[in-house]
Amino acid sequence: MIRKTLTAILSLLLALTVAAQQPERSFSLSQCRYLATQSNPTLKAAQERIATAEALEKMAFCQFLPKVDANGTYIWNQKSVKLLSDQQAYDVNHIGTTVEGDIAATLSDFLTNIGITDPELATRIVHNLGGMRIEENLNNMGRQVTDAMDLDLRNIIAGSVTVSQPVFLGGRLAALYKTAQYNRDLQQAVGDKVYDGLIIAVDAAYWQYNSILHKQQLAKQYYNLLETLNSDVEAMLEADVATRGDVTKVRVKLNEARMNLTKADCGVELARLALCQICGLNPDSNYTFVEDTTERLYLPVDNILLDTICNRRNDIRMLRDAEAIANQGVHIARAGLLPNVAVTGSYVVSNPNMYNGFQKNFGGMFTAGVVVNIPLCHPGDILAVKAAKHKRAEAACQMEEARNLVRLEVNKLNHELRVANVKLQQAKSDLENAEENLRLADESFDAGVISSTDLMAAQTAWMKAKSEVLDAEIELRLDHLYLMQAMGKSVEN
Repeated sequence: MIRKTLTAILSLLLALTVAAQQPERSFSLSQCRYLATQSNPTLKAAQERIATAEALEKMAFCQFLPKVDANGTYIWNQKSVKLLSDQQAYDVNHIGTTVEGDIAATLSDFLTNIGITDPELATRIVHNLGGMRIEENLNNMGRQVTDAMDLDLRNIIAGSVTVSQPVFLGGRLAALYKTAQYNRDLQQAVGDKVYDGLIIAVDAAYWQYNSILHKQQLAKQYYNLLETLNSDVEAMLEADVATRGDVTKVRVKLNEARMNLTKADCGVELARLALCQICGLNPDSNYTFVEDTTERLYLPVDNILLDTICNRRNDIRMLRDAEAIANQGVHIARAGLLPNVAVTGSYVVSNPNMYNGFQKNFGGMFTAGVVVNIPLCHPGDILAVKAAKHKRAEAACQMEEARNLVRLEVNKLNHELRVANVKLQQAKSDLENAEENLRLADESFDAGVISSTDLMAAQTAWMKAKSEVLDAEIELRLDHLYLMQAMGKSVEN
């Protein structure tokens, strides 16, 4: 165990030696905050979520706008479509021959019935009918009909451009858009909470570093006092006015002070590394951090206005947005029980063109329509509405609980800040007494009135009082920081 401790101490001392060989660069608290916000991956992820929520909000708004779609298709068929059989097609193609033969036979019978038996006259009449080209014309018409009944659908090309516009979808679109807006606000609140948490972490690490740095300086002062006392006691031993036991006691204290100074050096380096890590700085570089010496008063709050605090707090904003999203969830679930109305319009083009017979070219037409859907029996949607209402009630309960916790948290932190102010004043008073006691002990020791043991006791009391002042100052700063966060105020001021 001792070997591991010594190894760790030597490693830190080596790091200090290496860092001492590099040029120093100092950062103030505001610079540390800026560096942390520029390099923190959690904050960057929160910013990306905000950008995503903004894009989703715009996408939800686009649902109100009409949609335009273009579709195209090509189909190849092995066979064409024939509406007439081969026998029917043959009969239609020779309809002129059949009709002309029937006319000639009917005319011959008619002439015989009216007493005209002259064969030459009958031949001339039939010949004159042939001049009318009944057979040829009707056969041609039959072939046109059979050609029209032969639909060449081996290559089909079709396309359409459709415009659809929702008119009423049960309030679903409006609820979705509001949900997207609340989600964007929710992500913004999450991002603000991450940002404030990062600032608080930077401030805590910064003040912790400076507190340990002051304690290191205090340990050096204490060590120097004991080193001076050790020299004085050794001189007194040579003058036979001190005992070997007095020298031993001082040396024991001096060794303890040396070890505490080494621990303080290690603590400063560890605090510096932690601050470098949170600020995104290279820990191997020789960075230092300058303390903000501005004197400020950190007083407790007299009037705690819960509504004002809740309106500023990011976590309450998140719960409020979550409650609003749950309320919109009720509207979305209820939309499944309401009618849906939409209008559509399109232009359709196809080849073959069948809008004027059957033609092997492109032809098109406009269409328009209204689509209405009325739910009649949807038990699942009824249960979905009930579930959404329970979710909304749950969010309301969480909001009420959070408000109560906020009141408790603010009162607690306000009390701790008040106590921290009292502790700091008491610590400063104790330090004044310890400094006066140390001054008198120094004078009494020089006059030979008190022993080295009494002087060391006064020095120890002074160091303890000084350390308590440092602890009280850092506690006061952090308590004020946490109170500002609990009240939803900016933690950067």
